[in-house]
Amino acid sequence: MNIIAQNSRSNDPVEKGIAAYLDEIIALRHDLHQYPELAFQELRTSKLVASHLSCWGYEVATGIAGTGIVATLRRGDGKKRIGIRADMDALPIEEATGLAYASSNPGVMHACGHDGHTSILLAAARYLAESGNFSGTLRLIFQPAEEIGAGARKMISEGLFERFPVDAVFGLHNWPGVPAGQFGFVSGPAMASVDQAVIKIIGKGGHGAEPHRAVDPVLASASFITALQSVVSRNVDPQDMAVATVGSIHAGSASNVIPESVEMKLTMRAFSETVRQLLRERIPALARAQAESFGAEADVNYRLGFPALVNHAGETEFARRVAFDALGPAAIEKDFRPRTASEDFAFMLQANPGSYLFVGNGDSAPLHSAHYNFNDAIIAPAARYWVRLAETFLTDDNG
Repeated sequence: MNIIAQNSRSNDPVEKGIAAYLDEIIALRHDLHQYPELAFQELRTSKLVASHLSCWGYEVATGIAGTGIVATLRRGDGKKRIGIRADMDALPIEEATGLAYASSNPGVMHACGHDGHTSILLAAARYLAESGNFSGTLRLIFQPAEEIGAGARKMISEGLFERFPVDAVFGLHNWPGVPAGQFGFVSGPAMASVDQAVIKIIGKGGHGAEPHRAVDPVLASASFITALQSVVSRNVDPQDMAVATVGSIHAGSASNVIPESVEMKLTMRAFSETVRQLLRERIPALARAQAESFGAEADVNYRLGFPALVNHAGETEFARRVAFDALGPAAIEKDFRPRTASEDFAFMLQANPGSYLFVGNGDSAPLHSAHYNFNDAIIAPAARYWVRLAETFLTDDNG
């Protein structure tokens, strides 16, 4: 029996309520998948989401960070306020799934499951509007531009939490390789910071047959790439985590020509701000030293992205308890570990207490793959979870 079946509780009114319109939500997810939109271009998606929320009775604010949405539902006289966030944007990837509802937008694809995250929250939103048992304020945040790490920060800078204050904020991400419908919780650092660098090694071009008359930037770059991992293995505490990856390198175009320069693009990741700053200091210094040792120069453009996602302990334990009580112990992945991917929900957790959790997507292609597809079977349990989380949080006896 799979985890979805194990988590089924036939007497659960939330499960029954969501099941009544689950096919509509799945069809909506397929529609979102077929018409993906890149960061800050989620015009159709935003309009569709806002239309559904309005029909269900939410107060809907649009145009936040361009295409972002906040939907508010108040019930009773409770003073507490909860925020739940879903992301909406797609990736610049040519889809290769062959699905009947594959992307009709060339070169754009929902390869990270944001169509699924949006659909999960909409499924929960409908139930909460029609049958939700709570007293307080529910705020649903539909965020643009997560994939470029800009949406959360822009929403916040435009007054997200001043206009729509919350006492805690929660989000989730599907995760391939984790059994479908199982939830993972991590207290403290759960996802890594991400920074980028463009490093240009500038030498002196020349004939490939006369390397002594040139200053070879390719050789200097190769030495730097090899030495780069010494930062991770010799400068970072072995009990900490750091990733330094060269994902792109471009030089000349002929085998018998030593080029003038080489350009490399790097990504750096860490769980702690201390390690993040160490990478920021050591990598540019190493690039310049390696280049100089070959008689070349290094031009370094080091760009900070966004910080590590750090879950708050109390809110994470609360979120875990809700899963245990609502879905049963089998729904919790006991050994779920932090992920070295990155997520701009980190900015929301810097502004408010909260937690970011994970739900298994089953045995699927990895995230950001042209073959990835969100697993529709996890919509119901994840939506059920959001309902229970909101209802439990928005009660008078929950501290």
